[in-house]
Amino acid sequence: MAQQKSVKQRNAKNRTNDEQQQQMNGPNNNYSNTRHSSKQSRAGTTTSSSSSWKQSVFQGLALSVVFFFLASYLITDTWLWGYKGKYTNMRYWFPAKQIVLTQKELALYDGSDPKKNIYLAIKGEVFDVTAGRPYYSKGGGYGFFSGKDASRAYTTGCFQTHLTHDLRGLTAEQLADIDGWASFYRNHPKYFKVGTVILDPINPASPIPEDCNQPVSPKPSS
Repeated sequence: MAQQKSVKQRNAKNRTNDEQQQQMNGPNNNYSNTRHSSKQSRAGTTTSSSSSWKQSVFQGLALSVVFFFLASYLITDTWLWGYKGKYTNMRYWFPAKQIVLTQKELALYDGSDPKKNIYLAIKGEVFDVTAGRPYYSKGGGYGFFSGKDASRAYTTGCFQTHLTHDLRGLTAEQLADIDGWASFYRNHPKYFKVGTVILDPINPASPIPEDCNQPVSPKPSS
């Protein structure tokens, strides 16, 4: 009996010690869990705030862009406040692979075939002017430029005898005028560069084309 009583007393003492240890550890564990939950809550709040801020900025920018285009169209009847240049030409942003033509190949794109594009060249640069077919096809006001490099005629206005790439004898001002025409086609909202043409060499012993004393034609508006 005495031995059983002693065992019971030891067991009771052990249970008491375990309960005391749990009571001591309990508040610490609760505090630790509370701190962990608080950190998670703050992290979630920070992430949510950052995401909300980015979304607000994106929405603001999107609305500004929409307003820009709508206001432009309502006021100027154009999407870019009246701007008409190469940046409105999709070919500028997505250019096709550049081609290299001979003069004979270039002549096939003179506007006589309605199924083919219309090309012209200035100082070896080839431009697609199909968008201006009424002007550059056969019988059009500028049809004599199509299918060839007639650089000289752009500055002299001699549309019968100067349809050539021979630039000998021209002044610096006339050469600059030809460069201006090339720039006109490069920066046009509808026309675009498609490549180059291999020009036949000019015989230096051949006579320089005579001036016809014709007024220079102004640049076309289309």
